Amino acid sequence: MVDAVKDLIVKIKKQQFLFEELVKRDFKKKYKRTMLGMLWSLISPLMQLLVMSFVFKNFFARGQAYYTTYLFAGNLTYAFFKDSTTGGMNSLMQNAGIISKINLPKYMFLLSKNVASLINFGLTLLIFFVFVALDGISFHFRFFMLIYPIICLIVFNIGCGFILSALFVLFKDVQYLYDIFTLMLMYVSAIFYPADMLGDKQKLLYLNPIYVYITYIRHIVIDGYIPGIATHALCFIYAFGALIIGALIYKKYNYKFMYYM
Repeated sequence: MVDAVKDLIVKIKKQQFLFEELVKRDFKKKYKRTMLGMLWSLISPLMQLLVMSFVFKNFFARGQAYYTTYLFAGNLTYAFFKDSTTGGMNSLMQNAGIISKINLPKYMFLLSKNVASLINFGLTLLIFFVFVALDGISFHFRFFMLIYPIICLIVFNIGCGFILSALFVLFKDVQYLYDIFTLMLMYVSAIFYPADMLGDKQKLLYLNPIYVYITYIRHIVIDGYIPGIATHALCFIYAFGALIIGALIYKKYNYKFMYYM
């Protein structure tokens, strides 16, 4: 695994200029021909937060401390996952013209999509911290531990992107199935409702990787404590499990991609 990561870093460095241009293109393309441009990275999550807060606050805010931050943490994490994996799924097909003409590592296109999504996530994260302060939550040294679930989520997104991009080249129905799946995932990630309202069934939510990452962030920010070893282990297992499975699928079907594009 370590050797594979080192090899990947070396290849990216060799194609550094191309990789940087792909990231710039993917980021700019998202806001092309929009009047507000990058400001949509900030406005969009704020509008979603306001709508969800208006709709769900009267139903679920009672008994849930710092509900706005609770809701924002869930929505922020889920949105990053969806944006990153959806972009990753389309990364090969959207660049079929380039791939068919130039011999390049195909995963470069997927990674560039993930970096573009990460930039959006970083901008939204700044707004999240503003809301944390407005909600009256004190900042403390434990906030530095947010790096762990974020890194795990990035790895998890890349792994899922490998799986989805490979399947999408082979089966075009994947995009429609994934839309349905992400909608279902939103409702089983306890984004807008307190997880403890499920009672004993709450434990089943830990089968959902997104819920695990959301819960880790909420424990740090809202509850003010670092989760236990079990939560750390789940974050790691889901992240690198997805990456390994995705890399194996990508490697297995890599030679078929050109025939289906």
